[in-house]
Amino acid sequence: MAKVLIVDNDPGVVQAFARMLRLDGFEVLTALDAEAALREVDTSRPDAVLLDLRMPIVDGLTFLRRLRAREEQRHTPVAILTGDVVDEATRNELRELEADMYFKPVWLQDLVDITRRLIHRP
Repeated sequence: MAKVLIVDNDPGVVQAFARMLRLDGFEVLTALDAEAALREVDTSRPDAVLLDLRMPIVDGLTFLRRLRAREEQRHTPVAILTGDVVDEATRNELRELEADMYFKPVWLQDLVDITRRLIHRP
């Protein structure tokens, strides 16, 4: 069973995403902020990460930079799920950091498809 870490500061989003992915057979880990997510990465070694960009204190982009700086998680598949407008510089950095980007709202079936693609990425 593949492990997926959901990182979003909105508990409602986390709950909805987690419920849908569990129904599809994923083991789901959750974090409401980037610091908790980094601790979860250290202990659980997720197979993929679904990440919000806008979070308080440490944003999603900073989390992604920190994740990529870790040798063991350098190539962990990451999908950014955001409702924000993303400027070209940020889009370029996300590409360089090997993160896919999708915009909220995300249909729950699309979320499952995104997660499956991340898990089965070569």
